[in-house]
Amino acid sequence: MNKRQFLSFGSVGVAAFIFGCGADATAKTRYAVTYSDAEWKKRLPPAAYRVLRQEDTETPFTSPLNKEKRKGTFVCAACSQRLFSSTTKYDSGTGWPSFWQPLAGGVGTKTDYKIGLPRTEVHCARCGGHLGHVFDDGPKPTGKRYCMNGVAMKFLPG
Repeated sequence: MNKRQFLSFGSVGVAAFIFGCGADATAKTRYAVTYSDAEWKKRLPPAAYRVLRQEDTETPFTSPLNKEKRKGTFVCAACSQRLFSSTTKYDSGTGWPSFWQPLAGGVGTKTDYKIGLPRTEVHCARCGGHLGHVFDDGPKPTGKRYCMNGVAMKFLPG
């Protein structure tokens, strides 16, 4: 690749990134549970609001859900949508609760470019709240690692 090709390729990539190649698909989706931003702020604790509504990431190894070992269901902290069964949870060593498979209909995904590279973002299928990301380095049988923010979920034992 010569200098001209390199610069052309690079400028196309930068333009795509700047002009919304990673535009927020969830912003255009209608969800069963919706509130104004001000109402979400009132309903959620500050850390949960930052993750669920502003797509922030909690500090690793800070969530009690990372160490949760009981049988039960992990639900969305914003709307109680059932997301993951405890039977699919495993210790990925990353510092965030990790699962190899979501419950059917619990989550949606989109591509995000927030770090400049494409990643698959995971959000609640009912309210659109940001949960984390999914990666292709998980265990069998799926090979997926749903790396979730604990503050975005609640645990229901049973």
